Amino acid sequence: MDSVVSDAAHGVSPLVEADEPLLPWQTDRTRAPIATKIVVAGGFGVGKTTLVTTVSEITPLQTEALMTEASEETDDLTATPGKLTTTVAMDFGRITLDDDLVLYVFGTPGQQRFWFMWDDLVRGAIGAVVLADTRRLKDCWPALDYFESCGLPYVVAVNHFDGSERFDAEDVREALTIPAHIPVMIMDARRRISVIETLLSLVGHALDETPE
Repeated sequence: MDSVVSDAAHGVSPLVEADEPLLPWQTDRTRAPIATKIVVAGGFGVGKTTLVTTVSEITPLQTEALMTEASEETDDLTATPGKLTTTVAMDFGRITLDDDLVLYVFGTPGQQRFWFMWDDLVRGAIGAVVLADTRRLKDCWPALDYFESCGLPYVVAVNHFDGSERFDAEDVREALTIPAHIPVMIMDARRRISVIETLLSLVGHALDETPE
């Protein structure tokens, strides 16, 4: 019977899929990767699932469920009328940024009724990306308040949607009263390079904020 143990014994990392090319750190025992956890948070329908799906090098874990009439009273679809599904637990993906740096990306559910899961999802994370939609900036305030209160480093990424008004990053910083030392950037959750730039910004900011 195949197992993680047998794979590892033959120098093959259990973190790689069968048809995925091996990286140096997956065959060289002296180059163990640094596994790092980050969290993606924000309001309902802001693009968290899209971000994780776009950047993940493995088939992402998604907990999407069809929206029903039962959620009409709690989920505001005014800004996202075409949204048919919603995350009910978390999204999960993985991306290798360097031979020895692997990011595990966890997307949080956006609705208030799922906030009780956030404490478990952020445990062990080095930082968070707070996604913002300029059409409803107030929806990201709970995430900002949460990460400020628990002291977890974070960056703010404005995910511009087609047809929405464009704003500069500094305008968003002023509107949300984000401190000057926290990165605020404009991104597109559908473009992999844009997401990677955001994740790199978070890693750099987390390193700056973490005491030696």
